[in-house]
Amino acid sequence: MLTVWGRTNSNNVKKVLWCLEELGLHYQRHDVGGQFGGVDTPQYRALNPNGLIPTLQDGDLTLWESNAIVRYLLAEYGGDSWWPQQARARAEADKWLDWASTTFVAPFRIAFVGWIRTAPEQRDEALLATAAAEAAALLARVEPVLAAQPYLSGERIGHGDIALGTLIYPWLQLPIERPSLPALEDWAARLAQRPAYQRSIMTVLS
Repeated sequence: MLTVWGRTNSNNVKKVLWCLEELGLHYQRHDVGGQFGGVDTPQYRALNPNGLIPTLQDGDLTLWESNAIVRYLLAEYGGDSWWPQQARARAEADKWLDWASTTFVAPFRIAFVGWIRTAPEQRDEALLATAAAEAAALLARVEPVLAAQPYLSGERIGHGDIALGTLIYPWLQLPIERPSLPALEDWAARLAQRPAYQRSIMTVLS
């Protein structure tokens, strides 16, 4: 039995849950982190010394860092459809997995926390506007890629789509003005048609 430690309103946890749902794997999940606490207990720190989420257990294997978990699950259980054997194809997807989790997530997180998790009277409107503009400019770099191919991973969905796909749903729900990016929006619509994406990503923002 696979076990996931982490709350469902964490985007890093959602990445892992999306993979598990796509692969049809049976798993159990424990709420920790955020409003649930539990990450500073000796028991949890023995699993993840960083005290962060998610953590995955698969038999005697314990993994932390969401992108490492994504890569492991898709390589171990996804077959060639999710984890191509060609190093070049994997690398093309890898760059987007890491780009979304490092470059794009920085301004996105500011905008998301400000609009969704911060009371209106406590928001820094100038900071949120700057973050939204930075995030939109970064997404403009994705637009020509998705205009040329259906997925960031290439002709079919793969691990390159997981991180940005997890973030694009809440991004498109934020109450802000966004520049039109038709190819990106079409890609998001394709993801939204996937039952696994609906179950794991398209949840109430919190």
